[in-house]
This record gives sequence, C-alpha cells and structure tokens, in this order.
Amino acid sequence: MPTSFPPPTGDAEAEDTLSTLGEFGLIARLNAGRAQPAGTLLGPGDDAAVVAAPDERVVACTDVLVEGVHFRLDWSAPDQVGRKAAAANLADIAAMGAVPTALLVGLACSRDTPVETLTALVDGLWAEAGVVGVGVVGGDVAASPTLVLSVTALGTLEGRAPVTRAGARPGDVLAICGRVGWSAAGLAVLARGFRSPVAVVGAHRVPDPPYAAGPQAAKAGATSMIDISDGLIADLGHVARASGVLLDVRSRAFDVPARLVDVGAALGVDPLQWVLTGGEDHALAATFSGPLPEGWTEIGTVRAGDPAVLVDGRPYEGPPAGWDHFTR
Repeated sequence: MPTSFPPPTGDAEAEDTLSTLGEFGLIARLNAGRAQPAGTLLGPGDDAAVVAAPDERVVACTDVLVEGVHFRLDWSAPDQVGRKAAAANLADIAAMGAVPTALLVGLACSRDTPVETLTALVDGLWAEAGVVGVGVVGGDVAASPTLVLSVTALGTLEGRAPVTRAGARPGDVLAICGRVGWSAAGLAVLARGFRSPVAVVGAHRVPDPPYAAGPQAAKAGATSMIDISDGLIADLGHVARASGVLLDVRSRAFDVPARLVDVGAALGVDPLQWVLTGGEDHALAATFSGPLPEGWTEIGTVRAGDPAVLVDGRPYEGPPAGWDHFTR
C-alpha cells in the first residue's frame, strides 16, 4: 500500500471526498460489512453501543493521535496509522491486567480528505482490534483542518483486581515483556530520509504489543505494571513515584538486537539510548514478588529510597528520558 494518497481529480472527486459523501455517508461507508464479535450486544447505528461487562467493572482508556505530531502520512500508510492508534490503547488495557472488549473512535478531518484514506485508516483499526478479538463499536466524526484520531478502548478485569502503578515494593523484581527501542530506531531512520531496514521502520509504523502478557502478569501476581509508551525510564518513573520506591535498571540485562546495533552504527547513536528512552513500542513493564511468568525478562530490582529510576545504580545520563508533549 502507498504511504500517501494523491488528491482526487476530475469526476472522482464527487465520489471520493467527504465534501459530497457527507458525514452520514462516511459513517455508512466505514461501517459497511463489519462483523461485530459476540461481546458487542449493540453496535454502531444508535445513540450509543452496548458492550457486555460480565465483570461488572469496565476498564477504559483514551489516546489522541494528531497528524504531524504522532504520525505523518508520507511516513506511514493510513492503515498503519489505524493499527498504531488501536495498539496504543489496547496496550493500556493490557497494562492494567485486563482483557480488551471494544474500541470507540473519534475522527476529525478536512472535507477534502480522500475517503480512501479514511477507509484504510479504519481498516487498520479493525485489523488491530481483530488481533485481540474485539470490534469498533461506535464513535463520531467531525470537520477539522488537521487529521485527528481519538481511540477509546474498553476492557474487563475478569474478576481480578487491577494491576496499578502503585504496588511495587522493595525486594520485588523489575521485568519487561515485549521489545523496546525498535520504534525509536525506526523514527530515527525515517527522520534521516531513509525507509530501511524495513523491520526497524516497520516497528515504528506498527507496534507489536504483548497484549496477552498483561493478564498473564496479573494472574502471576504482578505488584505493579505499566505500558511503555513514552520511554522505559520515563514510564518507570511513574511507577517509582506512584509506589514510593527506587527502581534500579541493569543495562546489561538488555540483549540489544543486531538490527538496532547496525542502525545505531550507521546513524552514530548508541542503540542502548533507544532501548532506555525510546517510546511507542508498547512493551509492558511490571514488578513481581515471585517467579516471573514465561516470556518476561528481569531487568532490575525495586529498592527502598526516594522515588527515582537509576541505571546501573546511577541517575541516567543522556538525552531526555522519554517524551512530554509540552516540554519537548
């Protein structure tokens, strides 16, 4: 699929842009042929959807993606943007130890946006939702000079207590599941004007969160957990502050993949920097007081002390650790 779509010309404009299709025509187009899973009791078409909540509690989260801030359509195809938006939310549900049940989407765009772009974007949302067996149950569309995608994910705890950021205790083991550093390396490649290595660039375009690892960790007694969206050190800082503990990360615990080593050598960057500070891979980090579940890797320890994140016993020295929309 191309990474961007040309503006329509001639007679195609009447059929392929929102200016003539309209809001409700777009909604009908985007919902056509979509099959909802059994947990969706009432899907799109009414004032609100109805989703089964057998646990009698609903886990909910929202992320907003803005063109030019979170994605570029000359770097990523619309379906990849859709998958990335869904993944960011589904990973947050998993980080609570929960299982996703549904997605809702808010979409804002200009009236001359090609319908093909929006159809592909929603195809991506559905594709990622299908990975965990849920559907897109509703949402809203609005006019905007900038393409904006807001996704809300719902989930169920299946009778378990939520795993929050506030439960880490001295003596716990710090561990991760999933890859880190890949998306940041892919972004660095794209920013230099390259499109390969494909695996590294692809990791930035579409993350690969370990969704099943969240409930798995909860069942194994994880004391705290978080989704790595803004960078490992930055996100572990949230756990340290919420739990009132000191987290000490061992850099030698990371087996930096050869692909990242090669890209780092080509760009003059220590790949460990991407591993420690790069976001948008949506790996999960958690603390455990007992044995680690299969697939989790120990990367450090939890100690008593003022809330902080150390690397090899010392404060991290290097580029800013993580992303903040309003300070970078």
